[in-house]
Amino acid sequence: MNKTKKILLGLGTLALVIGISGAIVSSANAYKGNPTVKGPNYSVERETAIEKAFSANDYTAWKALMQNQGRVTQVINKDNFAKFAEAHKLAENGDIAGAQKIRQELGLGLKNGSLQGMKNGTGRGTGRGNCMN
Repeated sequence: MNKTKKILLGLGTLALVIGISGAIVSSANAYKGNPTVKGPNYSVERETAIEKAFSANDYTAWKALMQNQGRVTQVINKDNFAKFAEAHKLAENGDIAGAQKIRQELGLGLKNGSLQGMKNGTGRGTGRGNCMN
């Protein structure tokens, strides 16, 4: 194989990996904090039970429904559940920015425009930012 074919094959493979990674990240995070997008465990019954737990400020019921799935169950506890329920209510009422602010305070969701916990600390990005230098 000549050098040009190797380069094209390498670039094609890289593009495929980046595309698959982007699809996984976007599908995995699309519903977090956005009540208009249904999550992977959605059912009408479960949604009704979760809404009831939020309305009653019932952390124990919410925790049981969540079945220790997702990072949210590691971050939200009995002490901060009321704040989390407030964020949920704000999001349902269309105040996504207000809900996101609370989620950030709790350590959930987007932080400074990037997924929290996804930074590698090297300061190297993909070159797709809006910085002019």
